[in-house]
Order: sequence, then C-alpha cells, then structure tokens
Amino acid sequence: MSWVIGIDLGGTKTAIGLVNPEHQIVGQRRISTHEEQGPQAIVERIAQEIADLEQVHGQKAQAVGICCPGPVDHVTGSLLTLVNLPGLSNTPLRQLLAERLGVPVQLDHDAKAAALGEFHYGAGRGRTHMVYIVIGTGVGAAIILDGKLYYGESNSSGEVGHITVDRHGDVCQCGSRGCMETYTSGPWLARRYQQTLAKLGLPDKEASGEQLTHLAATGDPAAQAVMQAAGTALGIAVASMAMIMNVELYIIGGSVAKAGDVLLEPARETVPHYAFKAVAARVQIVASALGDDGPILGSAWLGRAALRV
Repeated sequence: MSWVIGIDLGGTKTAIGLVNPEHQIVGQRRISTHEEQGPQAIVERIAQEIADLEQVHGQKAQAVGICCPGPVDHVTGSLLTLVNLPGLSNTPLRQLLAERLGVPVQLDHDAKAAALGEFHYGAGRGRTHMVYIVIGTGVGAAIILDGKLYYGESNSSGEVGHITVDRHGDVCQCGSRGCMETYTSGPWLARRYQQTLAKLGLPDKEASGEQLTHLAATGDPAAQAVMQAAGTALGIAVASMAMIMNVELYIIGGSVAKAGDVLLEPARETVPHYAFKAVAARVQIVASALGDDGPILGSAWLGRAALRV
C-alpha cells in the first residue's frame, strides 16, 4: 500500500495531509488559499508544502487526491464556475497538479470526498449505503449507493439543502422558498437567532452558527428555539430522502453539525412524523466520526484509487 496526499482546498484555508498505508494522517499543513493569486500560484504553494511533508517524514507520496467546493467536473478534473473561489473558476486543476507533481491526481467535490472518508474510515464503515450531509455556510450532501458515489445524470446529485421543508418559508438564495438550508446553515442560524430574540422581547445580540450550540446548551431560550427548528428541518429532509431511497444511515458533518445532539436529537424525533413507521424505525442520524479530517482522508482514498486504475 502506498503513501498518498489528501488535500482539502477551501475558500479561505487549504489543508494538506500525508497519509500512510494504514490510512492515518501522519503530517498535516494548513495554508491560506489566496485564490485571488490564481491557479499557478496555488499549485506551486501546495507543491512546496507536499515536498516539505515528504522530507520531514522521509516518504514520497505516490498519488494525490484533492477536493474543492463545487461545482466540479470529477471526470475531467476541472473546476467550474466557483462562487467561493472565483479566482480558480474554469481551471483544469487536476492536470496542473499532476504536471507539477509528476504523480496521478484525482479531484472531486468536497462533500463527496468527506463522504468517502466516513464510508471507508469513519461512521459509515461496514455499510453499503449512506448519505453524508455537510452543514456549514451552505448545505450539501453526498450519496453512496452499493458502495459507490452516486453523481446523478448531470453530476448534480446531493443538493439536499434545497429540499423544501416549508413552502411558505423564507426565500432562499437559490430562489425557492423554505429550503432546508434557510433553517440549518450558519448564516441563516445567525439571522434566525436575532429574529427570535426580537420575538421574545430579549436584548439584541449577535451569534454565529457555531456559537449558538454553546448558547443552546447553556439554556439560552432563543438559541434553543433556533436549534430546535433547525433540527426539525433536517429531520424533514432526512425523512424525505429515506422515503425516496430507502437509505438508513445519515452522517452529519460540517461546522454547524458540531452542535451534536442539540441539532441531531430534534431531527431524530422528527423523522417518524414524515416517513412510514417501517422506514423511520431504521433511520440512523449520527455525527461525523472524522470531523475536519474526513475530506483529507476521503481525498487520500481518491488518490489511492488513481493508482488502481
């Protein structure tokens, strides 16, 4: 088994991990992405960090896997029009990295890479089917059926954040109303918290999606109401997916998902109200086991898969 590199390229930070044959991250670097500098500069800085990791640990990586926010074309290895990384839009990133590093490179969407990490090394180990839902600034998902990622006919599967959970709800950025994302994503949680404070006649204050977790756990009534609504919306979406696909395991990751049971327990309680009893009884909603390491390990799996082609 070979040593490989897994890369999680984000809008502001990029994480690079050297992964050993036992699928452990033995060394890691985190750098600012600086997408405004363009693809060549980013590729060069990534190459330098990889070389440093290889020198420190005395190992040469045989392949690289990299994941990025979508949309991406996993077949050609290209980034498409990126909202969070406009400086990298329409870039053949896989080709650029492969030419610079001289090893096989695989590229995919960050949610899909995180799902692969959980499926092979985390909360999805030993399963055949699962859905990984990432909740952070936005909401997305990756679907694994019969042990393989499901991409859909036009590579757009997994947009669960835009399942309608309230047709009379707020207008989402996508143009629809009452999307699950308008109840669960970090920016929307912060917005709903201030709205709830006003409704309860409490003093106005700001809190991020992650901060709401702590506030809810310490008894803040507005934070508890917001997290309850978020969990309910998540439960409705999961119930819908369970009814359509009959998938039983739903792994929740991302920054907001670090709330744990404050978010997940309302979701679990909601599923039986929106799905057949026989289906709902088998649904499991669990937290990510790998956390921030999931995308790196999933990307490393992609890189290792390139060696088997």
